[in-house]
Amino acid sequence: MPSVPRRQQGFTYLGLVILIAIIGLVGAAGLKMGALLQRSAAEQELLDIGAAFGDALHSYALATPAGQPTQPAALKDLLKDPRYPGIRRHLRKLYVDPITARAEWGLLYQPGGSGVIGVYSLSNAKPVKVGNFDARFAQFAGKSRLSDWKFTAADAAPLVVPAAPLPSLVPQIQQPQQPGTPASPAGLAPTPRQAARVDQLPPEPAEPVEQPEPLEEQPQEPQEPPPGAREER
Repeated sequence: MPSVPRRQQGFTYLGLVILIAIIGLVGAAGLKMGALLQRSAAEQELLDIGAAFGDALHSYALATPAGQPTQPAALKDLLKDPRYPGIRRHLRKLYVDPITARAEWGLLYQPGGSGVIGVYSLSNAKPVKVGNFDARFAQFAGKSRLSDWKFTAADAAPLVVPAAPLPSLVPQIQQPQQPGTPASPAGLAPTPRQAARVDQLPPEPAEPVEQPEPLEEQPQEPQEPPPGAREER
């Protein structure tokens, strides 16, 4: 059996090492791409949860009875409004932060007060999404940390105000049209200019009345007497 030259064995080993390196790079790139996609999905979920918190804070402020605070003292007050004797909810549940996987949020308080006006993630990681936000989150563009995404009641979706009813159309009073005047649009009386134009028109000649022709009298043929009348004579 012929032996393989040492040089050929070296090329075969080098090619195997290069192939393993290429497979490793492709695998690492795939894992990195998968991690980026997973992180992007988590950030989108964070935006959705933050929008829910903002809408709940806005709903809490709108439902404030007279003489009551417009901001909740804690997030749990959004689940059951303490200002009402019955159960009134503004948020379905306290969501988990999809970035930190914990139900802990940073809270923004009203200046000089204890009411919660906003929430944010406790993660200081750099966001993957840095642009192309919705209009309500346009201020998040270019932020360097996820904790800079502040979700407040001011970012809540605006309420849809019904449009005012259209005024009823008042029917126009139609004036009687005088004889000899042209009809104006929508049955309205002619304008003075139209009336003056009609007065300047020459009168139409009267059409001659046709006399009926006399009927011609046709001569009557003599009638023969019946046969019985001749015999009596």
